[in-house]
Amino acid sequence: MKNHNVCVGVVLAALAGVSVMLSGATARAELKVVATLPDLAAIAHEVGGDAVTVEALVAPSEDPHYVDPRPSLLLKLNKADMLIVNGVELESGWLPPLQTQARNAAIGVGGAGYVDASRFVTLIGAGGAVDRSMGDIHPGGNPHFTFDPRAARGIALGIAERMGKLDPANARKFKSNADRFVGTLDFLIQKQARRFGTLDAAHRRVVVYHPSLPYLLDWLKVAQVATVEPKPGIAPTPGQVASVMKSMKAERAAVIVQEEYYPRKTSETLARMVTGKVVVLHGGTRFADGETYTKHVEQLADALYEALSDKD
Repeated sequence: MKNHNVCVGVVLAALAGVSVMLSGATARAELKVVATLPDLAAIAHEVGGDAVTVEALVAPSEDPHYVDPRPSLLLKLNKADMLIVNGVELESGWLPPLQTQARNAAIGVGGAGYVDASRFVTLIGAGGAVDRSMGDIHPGGNPHFTFDPRAARGIALGIAERMGKLDPANARKFKSNADRFVGTLDFLIQKQARRFGTLDAAHRRVVVYHPSLPYLLDWLKVAQVATVEPKPGIAPTPGQVASVMKSMKAERAAVIVQEEYYPRKTSETLARMVTGKVVVLHGGTRFADGETYTKHVEQLADALYEALSDKD
């Protein structure tokens, strides 16, 4: 009996120790944040710092319109305290079923942990009559605003506020981190705007593959003269190629800009025809590799500036 009591005492002591450990772990638990896009994940990491863990559902090399709803994404959503979406229907083709299957009410639309980044942004192209004959367009506005660090300012502040509601103990820290991040963005915004302002207007003209860069071009005051796609999401036709080539020659626009996940063959053909060049941009922050959002945006601006300033 004595040995039995000793064993029971040891077990109870061990369980008590585990309970204390779990209690301490809960007290120190980081907010689990999942973002659909790597840009949003990178911004959330800047705001949350060491008080959060952040994962992205989409890789920068993936077209965010079309994402394979892999089972691994379900696990991330199931365990998330916060889900940050781009919004404006960018993820509408793949995210809603995952949210439903994840069985996590907190990150469902309207849930305490659901954050729509588009709510913190002034959208381009919102409103107007829309129908499917116009291609893959978004009636709520163009959804590709994370290419513009001016949009990231509002997103960071909005995320900080929502994180503070989920984790009041760290609310002041989140706000301080966001303010510091906004200061870094402001420096970048002004530096690159001044830099592009030194270019002659005749050199600030580009063709884009898909109409996904209006925010970036607006920030840097670069004119878009044509799109390689005849309509958003529609593959280029011979007639469209001829039309784009005509516009490039008339406008003396020798630079075609596109993200890495779009096909390059037509763009490269057009560039050869007009003795121009194709600038391939990263589709998002290399967040999984440790890249910051500001570094990513600076690389975008640098690549575009280099191409536009090359007089050869």
